[in-house]
Amino acid sequence: MREHLRAGLAIYNAGDLHDAHDAWEALWLELPEGSEDERLLHGLIQFTAAFHHAWNRNWEGCVGLADSAGDYLTGLPDDYRGIDVPRVRRILAAVAADPEVVERRSRPKLTHEGTVVGFDDLDMAAIAVAARVYAEDTPYDQEVLTSAVRFAEEDCAEGGTANRFESLLRDFVADPENRGLVYQRLEGHVSKREHKESDVDGLFG
Repeated sequence: MREHLRAGLAIYNAGDLHDAHDAWEALWLELPEGSEDERLLHGLIQFTAAFHHAWNRNWEGCVGLADSAGDYLTGLPDDYRGIDVPRVRRILAAVAADPEVVERRSRPKLTHEGTVVGFDDLDMAAIAVAARVYAEDTPYDQEVLTSAVRFAEEDCAEGGTANRFESLLRDFVADPENRGLVYQRLEGHVSKREHKESDVDGLFG
């Protein structure tokens, strides 16, 4: 839950609303309907959708989603899962009352445990979630990213420090302008690592 929650918050704070929704949706669909976790994610998903509609000047859709999101968050503890629920509900109420406020003010950032979450704040598990989100509906091969995540985790476990795979995955997530180039480098390193592993396995086959 934590890695999906933080990945989605960082993606939203970077301005990628639809992708933030994707970070939460798969987990949300697996949760028991009406559970506190399900209501939190449902509310956050509709929060991002409300702002998406507002920026497209679909005021009716924005208001409906802002109201609905607030309803899902009603009754949750004030600091549920590290989210300042009352603040999120105040933002939603303000947008529902006057959706055009999004044109007069900067988009509010979302916090976790009192801090605005950015990509630099994510651990490897959350970076893995974000990388898979940004690879959806793109030419990027999910299997390459899955292998890169595995290699990053293996190397961290062995050395306890950041490594080439982790560094490239962080760049893939945080640098959209160079994402294609970073992916090519990741793909090359993954291929080399897989060939190396295959050669080692062949010695004992």
